[in-house]
Amino acid sequence: MGALFSPVREFFRKGDLLLLILCTASSLFGLALIFSATRYDGNNKAVIVQSVGIILGIIAYIVLTFVDFQLFTEKNWKLLLGFSIVLILLILTPLGFEVYGNRNWLHIPGFPVNLQPNEIVKLPFILLLALQITKLQQRGYDISSIPSVAVIGGYTVFMLALIAAVCGDMGTCVVYMIIFVVMAWVAGVKIRWFVLVGGGLILTAVILWLFVLPETSLWTDYRIMRFRVVFDHDLDPLDKGFQQSRSILAIGSGQLFGQGYLQGLQTHSENSDALPARETDFIFAVCGEELGMVGCILLLLLLTAIVLRCVWVSRHASSPYSAYVCMGMAGMLMAQIVLNVGMCLYVLPVMGLTLPFISYGGSSIITLFAAMGIVSSTKAKILPSWLRDRSQV
Repeated sequence: MGALFSPVREFFRKGDLLLLILCTASSLFGLALIFSATRYDGNNKAVIVQSVGIILGIIAYIVLTFVDFQLFTEKNWKLLLGFSIVLILLILTPLGFEVYGNRNWLHIPGFPVNLQPNEIVKLPFILLLALQITKLQQRGYDISSIPSVAVIGGYTVFMLALIAAVCGDMGTCVVYMIIFVVMAWVAGVKIRWFVLVGGGLILTAVILWLFVLPETSLWTDYRIMRFRVVFDHDLDPLDKGFQQSRSILAIGSGQLFGQGYLQGLQTHSENSDALPARETDFIFAVCGEELGMVGCILLLLLLTAIVLRCVWVSRHASSPYSAYVCMGMAGMLMAQIVLNVGMCLYVLPVMGLTLPFISYGGSSIITLFAAMGIVSSTKAKILPSWLRDRSQV
């Protein structure tokens, strides 16, 4: 019996218990919102799946705390890369299917939940990018030099191109880009690279927006319309702007303290013009309607605390590789939080991104806990300050 509980005791001694508490509290907050968002149709499947996902996620968190991910990635980088490519390409098989215009889901017969490869592949993407950066620095290359930027940028562009070609999921591509920017900046890539590339992209977008797209049928393409309605809320309120119009209405109606838990008018409406995707993409609107601004602030404080904890662990990591991985995880969470909340507040276009730890999704919640388990593994290997200082000499 002692041997059975020995790993658990070891986890409580070395693992990041605070991060686990924050993740669990956020996911339980999300579970309560999912229960409210799906109560109108009397179907408890989402609550059951999410509950099982949370339990499995916590187990994954504890198990992954004991893994040396730097050693694992160094020995298995080809396997991780191949796994990522194959998992995404599986979407092109009969197992893949489309949701809301993006073909980014897998249905495996006999498996209780659908899988979203783009979510899962984020983890090996971060591990491999951190390994590339570390190896370049160990070999004496300036990380901000053209060859170094070409290597890490080339890998990122390859993954973005693969996801865009197979899935057409621009929202996920934006998240990958933000992860890259955060990790590259922390590694020491000079600001001029971000200004040069970012400025070029912005300039290209402006030229296309003003001079090219209005002259073509692409101007009314649904992806372009998602951007246009953000700048003009009256442009297409019953179609492309419908989701966000309902979202901002729900959030505004909650005011300071909300209409009350399980009392939201749109959240519990069965009408077709009620709040859409209320348990997934627009669950933040459910929080705003039922719990008001106070509830939204509490939710964002919990998620912000998770991001800051990842940054803290990164700052105290025993190796540059671990520090980059933790910052990549922080960047992933930060990107999804900002993009999802911005979408719900109608200041950013709809991108099909869920709110981490809050939105419904069995594979998503397990992946998020696994990601935080990787951060916990870094915390478990933090050196005492006097050893850390000597290791840096």
